[in-house]
Amino acid sequence: MSYYESVKAHPIKEDAIILAIESSCDETACAILQGRNNLLASEIESSMTEHVRFGGVVPEIASRAHTTAVSTVVERALQKSGKSLQDIDAIAVTYGSGLLGALLVGVSYAKALAFSLGVPLIPVSHIRGHLAAIYLADKELKPPFISLLASGGHTAIIEVKSYDEFEILGGTLDDAVGEAFDKVARVLGLSYPGGPNVEKLALQGEPSVQLPLMLKGKGGYDFSYSGLKTAVINYVHNQTQQGKEVNKADVACSFQKAAVDVLIDKCILAAREKGLNCITAGGGVVANGYLRFKLAAKCEKKGIKVVLPPKSLCTDNAAMIAAEGYIQYLKGNFADLSLNAVARVPLK
Repeated sequence: MSYYESVKAHPIKEDAIILAIESSCDETACAILQGRNNLLASEIESSMTEHVRFGGVVPEIASRAHTTAVSTVVERALQKSGKSLQDIDAIAVTYGSGLLGALLVGVSYAKALAFSLGVPLIPVSHIRGHLAAIYLADKELKPPFISLLASGGHTAIIEVKSYDEFEILGGTLDDAVGEAFDKVARVLGLSYPGGPNVEKLALQGEPSVQLPLMLKGKGGYDFSYSGLKTAVINYVHNQTQQGKEVNKADVACSFQKAAVDVLIDKCILAAREKGLNCITAGGGVVANGYLRFKLAAKCEKKGIKVVLPPKSLCTDNAAMIAAEGYIQYLKGNFADLSLNAVARVPLK
């Protein structure tokens, strides 16, 4: 009997212990989850400081860092959880989307570990992981609800119908919101990572710069950040050409408001039109303090429940991979040892 045939014959356990590995970008992470939301451990080793001087993540550096750190974070997670490898019922791993070389480190390690233990290997989409993180934030939460996905690579409003079924109501037509934050950060001369630095600078400014409204006059749930990004670039360039001082804090504050307010308004619109009374969110941009405050405040006025993951579960982590891994485990969605890394995974 082959490895795959053997693990497919394993009985599914409601209280299964999932060990998850995440290595899609510059964080090497391992988490251990028991059941749907009993998080036993979550460990992260970041190589971010090595990328700062380059103004962004360097794939080769990230891959080398993962190779060095992956065994360490697994050992730390096991120790913190009080579990041994013999207690693990399945291995979940991010297979995409992300940096191909970085993903390959995690996938290779996970395949070897799953094979050596004789347990199922669960392929997890990084994007779905961001959506599943919310179940760790609110253990009583159950679908249906509206979810906002806001990250460096994706922006979408999603109707979550069940743990594994959702409908994409709308998304970005060009740049993702996190990508726009990073590009505006470079225009303003801010260092990597761009998003948190734009947020920090915005606290010192006022939304006094006139910027365009995205898709003005059009309904639906789609977004477009390319024009907003270009408007910021043109404003800074024109001010500089005219010899005027650019108030970078005001630019950051104005951009942040324009970028985030539309996300919130369309989420609330979706909740109303779908007859749902709960909004959740996932992705790195959801760590933004302005977004979290404004979404909570506007939803409170509308009588809509808001559930947001802690900031530690918004940025890349293995706990969210474990949460989605458990959902796929219950479905018996296991991979064989031919599993490969994929740079882009469609949101579906």
